[in-house]
Amino acid sequence: MFQKLINGSVKLIQRWMPEPFLFAILLTFVAAILAMPICRQTPVEVVANWGGGVWGLLEFAMQMALVLVTGSALASAPSLKRAVAALASLPKTPVSAIALVTVVSSMACWLNWGFGLIVGVVFAKEIARRLRGVDYRLLIASAYSGFVVWHAGLSGSVPLKLATNSDLAKATNGAIVDAIPVSQTVLHPINIAMVVLVIIAITVVNSLMHPKDDKVVTVEPELLVDDSPSIDTKTMSKKTPAERVENSRLLTLLVVLLGFSYMIMNLGFRGGSFDLGSVIMLFLFLGILFHGTPVAYVRAFGKAASGAAGIILQFPFYAGIMGIITGVGESGISFGNVISNACISVSSPVTYPLLTFVCAAVLNMFVPSGGGHWAIQAPIMFNAGAELGVDPGLTGMAIAWGDAWTNLIQPFWALPALAIARLSAKDIMGFCLIDLFVSGVIISTGLILWAL
Repeated sequence: MFQKLINGSVKLIQRWMPEPFLFAILLTFVAAILAMPICRQTPVEVVANWGGGVWGLLEFAMQMALVLVTGSALASAPSLKRAVAALASLPKTPVSAIALVTVVSSMACWLNWGFGLIVGVVFAKEIARRLRGVDYRLLIASAYSGFVVWHAGLSGSVPLKLATNSDLAKATNGAIVDAIPVSQTVLHPINIAMVVLVIIAITVVNSLMHPKDDKVVTVEPELLVDDSPSIDTKTMSKKTPAERVENSRLLTLLVVLLGFSYMIMNLGFRGGSFDLGSVIMLFLFLGILFHGTPVAYVRAFGKAASGAAGIILQFPFYAGIMGIITGVGESGISFGNVISNACISVSSPVTYPLLTFVCAAVLNMFVPSGGGHWAIQAPIMFNAGAELGVDPGLTGMAIAWGDAWTNLIQPFWALPALAIARLSAKDIMGFCLIDLFVSGVIISTGLILWAL
């Protein structure tokens, strides 16, 4: 019965899911068509809102690209790759391989989404090269499924913004004045329990989803070998001053010391918060340190940057959708307000976090961006939560979990992993759909218990 459900899910996605860029285009038109009757906007107003929003996420797009690229560059460091190879030799059966990939990817995504996403798929590819009989589609889907705990982790956009003092009052219409530390959001005991239970659940489910022998889809190991040219810096001439500087470990140590000195000073002595910029800086300087020389990191960074191509291409379209969602015409009604107010209108102090989660999950299909969710929901949801007496940290995590949950079927953030794995979104999303339902039950239950 379970295998029939899985097979049906895989066939459904294979038949109906378009290429991710086309998915973004289709969502653009869906949002535009819905905005006209729901918000009483004219076609001219909708087009104006879309065009006005296209470039509205450039700063956040750059931050997201840097999180991805710095995390990817760090994951490609030789010492970390050796660790991945050693770890990949541990599983001896397909089921144990699926379980290990899920756990490693989930834990890494909780620490940093860019790092976890890339480490997960690199680890999955390494296992596929070493272990016969493991389904490659499910292996990559398991690596991506760990992404569901991203926004509940240390690089989650909403909790990091809540931990930042600047513009909180403005962003939340005065509902929040002082920063909310991560101890009340990401590191709250109930959130930690939810993360652990979700990881356990998807690990078990992913393991159970492994197909029977005659249904397994494998890939030849030689096709998974990294075909990019490697450069041995030891054989390079170091006679010229430029080459000595490029391969200077002393320069690497000095710039790493500079970066970490600032972070310690800012976070430890100036009361700074561990925000998105801090995450990027941490992985930037760790990457430089682990690669050993400036020129080695430049090459790793350049290679990692190609994985951000899909994000860079699609961000303007999703920013345009956000323009439609947040834009108003002469009616004074925005699509985002309609969705948020619909959740608020049927809420109680106990059900409010759950309905906020559902609202964020729906919005995430149109705007797969934590910054976008912040712009749309922060001015409304935190005020409504305050009126109901809901802890703002809980409201923020409800938004964060909703933002993360439907990433399991929103192919936008899977693009870098799919590029590395050389698969399409429809190859893995059928498995992720099962994970969506399982994790949704745990998250919903956790949010209700948190509200009690």
